[in-house]
Amino acid sequence: MADRNFKGLIVWEKSMDLAVEIHELVKFLPKDELYGISNQLRRAVVSIPSNIAEGYSRSSTPDYTKFLSCARGSNAEVETQLIICLRVGYLTEEQIEKALSLCNEIVKMLTRMILNNKQ
Repeated sequence: MADRNFKGLIVWEKSMDLAVEIHELVKFLPKDELYGISNQLRRAVVSIPSNIAEGYSRSSTPDYTKFLSCARGSNAEVETQLIICLRVGYLTEEQIEKALSLCNEIVKMLTRMILNNKQ
């Protein structure tokens, strides 16, 4: 697996798009959330493509699957934090629509990849 390039993975590209989207969205959050939910969102979203890349670069299928699972967990974390931002009134549905759509696409791709590697 290590000789292939993770940058060719659609799920990695989509997760990079999500990272850019989240970094734009946190600009709308209150300044007093800079070290709270803003920081947590940025850390979680960066973890998604990072785990995909690290897992893809590992030499074993179990390692790859483990990192894909971590990426899926971080994706769920981002989705949850976006919903919190919506519920507390920091962001609107319109603002988070694209990010939530990307989260949905990414989780479906990651789930398929994980299931395919367990067979």
